[in-house]
Amino acid sequence: MSSKFLDFNSERHYSGIVAGIDEAGRGPLAGPVVAAAVILDRIRFSEAPSGICDSKLLNRTARESMYEIILTQGIVGVGICSVEEIDQYNILGATKRAMRKAYDALSPKPDIVLVDGNQLPDLPCKMQAVVDGDALCVSIAAASIIAKVTRDRIMLDLAKEFSHYGWERNAGYGTRAHMEALARHGVTVHHRRSFAPVRNIIEAMKEYNAK
Repeated sequence: MSSKFLDFNSERHYSGIVAGIDEAGRGPLAGPVVAAAVILDRIRFSEAPSGICDSKLLNRTARESMYEIILTQGIVGVGICSVEEIDQYNILGATKRAMRKAYDALSPKPDIVLVDGNQLPDLPCKMQAVVDGDALCVSIAAASIIAKVTRDRIMLDLAKEFSHYGWERNAGYGTRAHMEALARHGVTVHHRRSFAPVRNIIEAMKEYNAK
């Protein structure tokens, strides 16, 4: 069961430097996919920062607070794959590329990476997939918070320019309001054209214009 008091139990099974990796934004219809890699400093801090858990269990204020704490008590790398990369490589491929970018941004490099889920990216180090890792492993949970806050901030900025779609509230997910805005205002450069709901609207517009 998820807890706000995750500790280093998972990390203690491994020697050397351990990083956790997670992503945010696989499901939305708009915006990038963001991955984060986090190494929590187990030498300076014998206990993990209290309050770290799966980002989905925290409200925005709590996530923002934990984000700042993680930056002070850990080493963080962030990787972002654009909508163009998502459409080119598909969402799974783009997610793995974002994870590699996050790993590449880490210094020092970890000896082992714990990856949320059951799919592993291509990394030049030992890896371990951890299903529900953001609920079990504090490093992965920390990565989930960094990725989520980073992506939410990106979508908040995009919403200032594209105000019809409610991205400051739905983060690009296909909510009813978002779908209604797509039908009314059309597809933007930030929408994922390889995703069926967006692709269907594009095709419908083509058919309408051809009449």
